[in-house]
Amino acid sequence: MTSSELWTRATADRYDSEETEASSAAVLGPTLAFLADLAGDGRALEFAIGTGRVGVPLRERGVQVVGIELSEHMVAVLRRKIDESTLPVTIGDMATTVVPGEFSLVYLVYNTITNLLTQDEQVECFRNAARHLEPGGRFVIELGVPPLRFLPPGQVAVPFDVSEQHLGLDTFDLAEQILVSHHFTRDGDDGRYRRELSRHRYAWPAELDLMARIAGLELERRVADWDGDPFTQDSAKHISVWRKPA
Repeated sequence: MTSSELWTRATADRYDSEETEASSAAVLGPTLAFLADLAGDGRALEFAIGTGRVGVPLRERGVQVVGIELSEHMVAVLRRKIDESTLPVTIGDMATTVVPGEFSLVYLVYNTITNLLTQDEQVECFRNAARHLEPGGRFVIELGVPPLRFLPPGQVAVPFDVSEQHLGLDTFDLAEQILVSHHFTRDGDDGRYRRELSRHRYAWPAELDLMARIAGLELERRVADWDGDPFTQDSAKHISVWRKPA
């Protein structure tokens, strides 16, 4: 077991309804095209597959997808969409759990590597990806760039969503490289808000590149989004692809 916080049944059951935009065709289309191109005729392994937001439609495109997921509750939601024989999922953590066979693609999306709360565990995640890759295979991570430029001296919080139904902000422990995401979500019409929070260890692109080198992987490319736009100093996130030498 890693330090990742475990998704509860209640959180898993409402996950898809709260991520409708991220699950839309407009958002998922470029993601699926990017991943399917890298997978080619090979198999793909998704770390932290969750409810199958990406894995299920990628399987429907013809890619042989296998998943690893820590939360049995998230997998229970996935099972409402697709059966085990079509998309196998192993319960376990993404840093140490091993599944049979080799893959042309291992991918980890939606900032999920930050669920591992120590640098050592994140390094092990890279090593685990390399362990599963065939020679020439790729490891892909989607991750936000830490928004520390928005922090003036003395401030430790950055809002990332302010809407009628949801208020979200991140607070930062700069010494420990930990951020806490705070979510205040309106439930129903009575004006009440549900509060949730989750801890994450943020990492810079250069730090991930060093983790990849430790795992024997080489940076192949880094772009700003799934459409392949150039990554710059102003990019809010990055899609990074590391390759296992042939």
